[in-house]
Amino acid sequence: MRTDVDNADTMTKADNKIRTAIGLMSGTSMDGIDVALIETDGHVVVRRGAFATYPYAAELKLALKPLCGRAPDGTRDVSGVVQAITDAHAEAVEDFCARAGIDIGTVDVIGFHGQTVYHDPANGITVQLGDGDRLAQRLSRPVVADFRSADVAAGGQGAPLAPLYHAALAKPLEPPIGVLNLGGVGNLTWISPDGGIVAFDTGPANALLDDWMLRHTGDAMDENGAQARAGKIDQDALDALMAAPYFDLPYPKSLDRDHFDPSPVQNLSVADGAATLVAFSAEAVARAQAQLPQPPSRWLVTGGGRHNPVMMAALRRVLDRPVEPVEAVGWNGDAMEAQAFAFLAVRALDGQALSLPTTTGVKAPTTGGVVFRP
Repeated sequence: MRTDVDNADTMTKADNKIRTAIGLMSGTSMDGIDVALIETDGHVVVRRGAFATYPYAAELKLALKPLCGRAPDGTRDVSGVVQAITDAHAEAVEDFCARAGIDIGTVDVIGFHGQTVYHDPANGITVQLGDGDRLAQRLSRPVVADFRSADVAAGGQGAPLAPLYHAALAKPLEPPIGVLNLGGVGNLTWISPDGGIVAFDTGPANALLDDWMLRHTGDAMDENGAQARAGKIDQDALDALMAAPYFDLPYPKSLDRDHFDPSPVQNLSVADGAATLVAFSAEAVARAQAQLPQPPSRWLVTGGGRHNPVMMAALRRVLDRPVEPVEAVGWNGDAMEAQAFAFLAVRALDGQALSLPTTTGVKAPTTGGVVFRP
C-alpha cells in the first residue's frame, strides 16, 4: 500500500539544512506545556535534545475550561486568555533554555501549536489559542504557529499532524508498525511494509477518564489506574458508548476532546465508571485496528495514557498484539508531541507537506503553518 509519503518531501526544493528547533505542545488534556528541542532537516531527525514540562497555572486551566467544546461565535472576548497562554509558553521557553544551557540565539525556529479548544473540521473550524507574533517578538526568534488551518481549509481533518514525525523516527524499525498516542484523544499512525502512512483519531483516550475523576474525586487523573483497577466494567454502558457513529466512519477522521457523550456511565460508582471508560478507550483502538489494511506487528504507545497500567493491560487484551511504551525503542513518549511540532516547524519553513491524503484526508500533500518573524 504505497501512499503519498514520498511526495510529501518533494513539494518544493528544500535545502536540507539541519536546523535547531524547539517544539511547544499543549494537548487536549490541558495539563500544561511540553517543550522539546531537536535537530532536523525536516526529513531525518539528527538529534533529540532536552525536554521539559511546565504545568498550566490553576487560574489558566480554569479560564480555559469553559472555552472548550464551544464553537466560536464572536460574543466571547478571549484576548486575555490568548495573551496568558502565549506568555506562559514564552516563560516556559525562557526557563527551558536557561536550565538546559541553550543559547536561544542558536535556535532557528520555534513550533508553537497553541491550545486547542474546539475542533470541527466537518464545518471547516479548528481553534488553537495562541499569538504567534507575540511569541516571536517576546523570544526574538522565528515562530511557526497555526499548523492546522491550512489543512482544514483544503478539506482535511486538520489532525493528526504527528504522523510524518512518527514515520521519520520509525525508519529503522520493521513495519508494519502502529504508533498510538494516548493524550486527551487517541490517535494512531500506521506505517505499512512499503513505507506508506495511515493516520486517524481512534476515539477517547484520557479526556473522559480525567473529567470523570475530577468531577467525582477532585483528582486530575486516575493515578496508576487505581480506581479502574478496583472497578468492574459495565458492559451495557460500554456497549452504549461503542454505539457512537464515529467508529463506523472510514478514515481519515478526527475528533474534538468533547465529542463523546459520557452519560452511559453517569450512574456508575467512581471505580466502575473509571473501569468502563478505560475499556472504552481500549475498545476504540481495537475498532480502529480492524479498519487498518493489516494489523501492526507491534504497537508503540506514547502520551500520558501509557503511564496507566490498567489502560496498557486493556490494550494488550483487545489488540492481541505486543503493546509497549515507545521507550522500548528508545523514544521519549512524554516529549514526542512537542518534538513533532519542532519537526513540522522546520518542514513549514521549507514549504514541505505537513499532512497527506492518508493522514488527514486532504486532497493532496499540504504544507501549513504561519511564520512569524521578530
